[in-house]
Amino acid sequence: MALSLKLPHLSGTLEHYTLRGTIPAKPAAGVKFNRIAYSAAHVVADPRAAIDPWLQCAVDWDATIAYRLRLWSLGLGVAEAMDTAQRGMGLDWPTSLELIRRSLEAAKSVPGALVASGCGTDHLVLDDVKSVDDVIRGYEQQMEAIERLDGKLIVMASRALARVAKSPADYEKVYDRILSQAKQPVVLHWLGDMFDPALAGYWGTKNVDAAMDTALGIIAAHPDKVDGIKISLLDKDKEIAMRRRLPTTGGLDGQGVRMYTGDDFNYAELIAGDGFGTARVRGQSDALLGIFDAIAPAASVALGELAQGNTEKFHAILGPTVPLSRHIFAAPTRFYKTGVVFMAWLNGHQSHFTMVGGQQSTRSLIHFAELFRLADAANLFEQPELAVRRMRTLLALHGVEG
Repeated sequence: MALSLKLPHLSGTLEHYTLRGTIPAKPAAGVKFNRIAYSAAHVVADPRAAIDPWLQCAVDWDATIAYRLRLWSLGLGVAEAMDTAQRGMGLDWPTSLELIRRSLEAAKSVPGALVASGCGTDHLVLDDVKSVDDVIRGYEQQMEAIERLDGKLIVMASRALARVAKSPADYEKVYDRILSQAKQPVVLHWLGDMFDPALAGYWGTKNVDAAMDTALGIIAAHPDKVDGIKISLLDKDKEIAMRRRLPTTGGLDGQGVRMYTGDDFNYAELIAGDGFGTARVRGQSDALLGIFDAIAPAASVALGELAQGNTEKFHAILGPTVPLSRHIFAAPTRFYKTGVVFMAWLNGHQSHFTMVGGQQSTRSLIHFAELFRLADAANLFEQPELAVRRMRTLLALHGVEG
């Protein structure tokens, strides 16, 4: 089969495109990372379920767990049920809890597998939430359910809290209560409104620097209960500024609270770090990224090279994935998971391109065509012939033949 096809261009024309066809490098056996790296793993929908996709959720559990086993085999952790482009946008709390249960159970068979699970308030009916005490009870309900399964928490940003909080003090009250009860150090979660418009003004202000002060104050009050904070602001300078102010005590190992980059635009340089100061946690970022789902083999190899001190190789492998990530996470950013699942389909990790919430419809054919080009340029097609065949299928469904 020829590795070529006709792809639509932004101009409206069709252009002949021939793949490079270079498959991803494979991780070396036994290499340990010197960063913690979580992937916000996607959920594989069940396309044969007799449901209304916009209103109900059906999961292919076997394919979903198989994908997690693949991530663990590559040395990546799984940030479970906290993918903000599916949870709260088709993935409800009962299904999320079942996902967490199944993932934690599967992880028992994989030595060293990392799992951290999203704890939020998305089961609450927003119109019924009248006070921060209602938000606290919402968090506590999910917290109890996850900790009952011995799960580690990612305390997700709460739409309900953003709706009812009147000041930074309200955020301090909620997080002080939740952190004081946590059984083990948690990962906090600061998501910008480009990912979720309902989170505008999180931490009690629209001024990012003032919001950062509030978040850092909460962390400083509970350093032993905070493993780290994931921020997704798509602003590397803000992340670096916050990273340099994190406590150098507490955290998972007593060596400080980690910055988990959620910056899908600038992750390569943020993970590599800038060597600021003497404290590890202030000079580099760990990772909790949605894009790692789509670029898992490349991320694994790159992180292995970084751990061995091969910074140039790290950037040579991971750098070409950044243009793809910026495309996948382009505005409206909340639709990024469509590109991630598209990549999983092209690479043969699921048999269909159907998504929870019907989100396969949120991006255009032009978007998918450019994604295809960028993925090829980054050497991310694990089975190039399959990728071409499936891209042709998508093109035919949109009336593009040949």
